[in-house]
Amino acid sequence: MLKLKGLEDFISVVWLHWALGEKGWYFKEEDNSPAEDPYYGFKFLREFYFRADPGYDKRFTVPMLWDLKHETIVNNESSEIIRIFNTAFNDHLPADKAAIDVYPEDMRGEIDEINEWVYNNINNGVYKTGFAATQEAYDENVYPLFESLDRLEELMSDGREFVLGSRMTEVDIRLFVTLIRFDAAYFTLFRTNIRMIRYGYPRLERWLLHLFYDMPTIFQETTFIEQFKKGYATTKPDSVTPAGPLPLIMPRSSVEW
Repeated sequence: MLKLKGLEDFISVVWLHWALGEKGWYFKEEDNSPAEDPYYGFKFLREFYFRADPGYDKRFTVPMLWDLKHETIVNNESSEIIRIFNTAFNDHLPADKAAIDVYPEDMRGEIDEINEWVYNNINNGVYKTGFAATQEAYDENVYPLFESLDRLEELMSDGREFVLGSRMTEVDIRLFVTLIRFDAAYFTLFRTNIRMIRYGYPRLERWLLHLFYDMPTIFQETTFIEQFKKGYATTKPDSVTPAGPLPLIMPRSSVEW
């Protein structure tokens, strides 16, 4: 959303390391991450939370939108940050960027309806499946996950460019971040291994590669698949990163257009 709306002059991005440590997310001079936060010299994400509220006792999550002027957290819920970025800076943006609207008023009912089941069964479904501690919990989540992927595949059977038709909405952005990780990380590490996107869902695969290759500054340049895979591996007891799948993402030529 930051790239899509051209907000780089208003909002800087500081990457944490891809591994989740004992004290939560942290900075380490490797890949995209600096050795420490450039504004305060913090080593851990949790330090921002305590700066905003010394008595904070909940989870330290990303993404986290920080206000440098007031030194506090604006928001740490990705779906809400998407909507903040969608409109909050429009008065300061060029006309072409201000005109971009991924939550248009005439589509909000449809967007909200699909977001609800996509989030519960797919975005969050991969985590409920991957972290299931019992067979019963696993079964309760893995089948709705794939039933929802089947539902999306059928929805796109008319050859539409985006999930809701000819216009990209926040549905595409929210779904992309899960499906771009699916084959490389969730399929093996989170046991979502009934089908891969690349072999089991040709319409979703076509849509995914369209975003990745045809809108590279928005999707490709903000995607780090190898780091995703290594990061998810650290959530497992052995921390072993699987070798495959190869390639991590299929070439654009692998699907019919």
